[in-house]
Amino acid sequence: MKVQITVNGKLYDKHIPADMLLLDFLRKYGYVSVKRGCDTANCGLCTVWVDEKPVLSCTYPAARADGRQVTTLEGLEQEAQEFGRYLAQRGADQCGFCSPGFVMNVLAMKRELDDPTDEEIREYLAGNLCRCTGYTAQMEAVRSYLREVRR
Repeated sequence: MKVQITVNGKLYDKHIPADMLLLDFLRKYGYVSVKRGCDTANCGLCTVWVDEKPVLSCTYPAARADGRQVTTLEGLEQEAQEFGRYLAQRGADQCGFCSPGFVMNVLAMKRELDDPTDEEIREYLAGNLCRCTGYTAQMEAVRSYLREVRR
């Protein structure tokens, strides 16, 4: 099947297998920030934006992205680096494997929620699993970042 998918502003006009997942499409074209973690939509590692909304690309058919705008971490490099500094300052980055999906969700949350409570932050990020941290440092980084960017 033929699709036209725009990734980080670049149009891909491609023939793909009907059962191809968005994660595999993105990896095929070099978007290595998109990671495979569980293939069951439980870990959040594969999070990207489709039309500016977070989706789990491991269960999202690539054909469904036809005609849509897809954003990966590579397309948000400056913002991601800014938030990454907050993670690093609080020792919340650990191994970094979960970071791309986590960062994608934090940046989406920043756009969607005004001054979220801790409960709202936890709820928004509930699908992001990290095997290295106890989430405390991550929460501190998120709160600090959101506080600073709102000024």
